[in-house]
Amino acid sequence: MALFQLNVAIPDRPGSLGLLASAIGAAGGDIRALAVVKSEDGRGYDEITVAVPGSDPTDLLNVLGAIGGVEVISINPL
Repeated sequence: MALFQLNVAIPDRPGSLGLLASAIGAAGGDIRALAVVKSEDGRGYDEITVAVPGSDPTDLLNVLGAIGGVEVISINPL
């Protein structure tokens, strides 16, 4: 498994983080760390360390991109 650090913006409302976590799991990812960075203008900004099968995060990015309101700001290998 390869580790990636994601910086994401999600709607700041109940259930958004749970939906994001479920989508990461559906893509085969395993959350290793999560930090809530800030909340402003109705958006929550989170930093998430995710282990993904193999070394290509494309499946994860595709799943997250399909969720309304989720924006992947950056993704970096660790």
